[in-house]
Amino acid sequence: MRPTIAACLLLLPINALLADDAPSVLPGVEMNEKELAFQKMLTGVKLTGAFTVVGREAPAKEESYEIQRLGKVGGENWVILARAKWGKNDVTLPFPVRVVWADDTPMITLTEVGFPGLKGKFGCRVLFHGDRYAGTWQHDKVGGHMYGVVEKIAKAE
Repeated sequence: MRPTIAACLLLLPINALLADDAPSVLPGVEMNEKELAFQKMLTGVKLTGAFTVVGREAPAKEESYEIQRLGKVGGENWVILARAKWGKNDVTLPFPVRVVWADDTPMITLTEVGFPGLKGKFGCRVLFHGDRYAGTWQHDKVGGHMYGVVEKIAKAE
């Protein structure tokens, strides 16, 4: 079963996700060592890389995502609060994802999810290994590959 935005937001108090002083582990949610490490790795980071479009002969285009917080809501269901910029879009949204593991390698999955203010359905499969990410993306019938690096965002003094 794939999570929906509504389901994730019902399970996770929105102020717990948005607050600067939110706890790293929410009450009632159990996390093992690798999940805690993944949460730490993807909190306060910028993913900087490129994407391609399958079927188009063009160089990869730059892209970036700012991940403010990552929170587990239970089982394999997580919410990523991220700012995504592509084309004319510049939005900060909670992205409901599943996190599945291949040994010690986490992969986020998003399957045919719609978002308020954005047209179409979105999906992805993105692996994280060390300070790198790689995967596939889908927006309705258009899709491609994505890859790049994970960098911590410097905190303002």
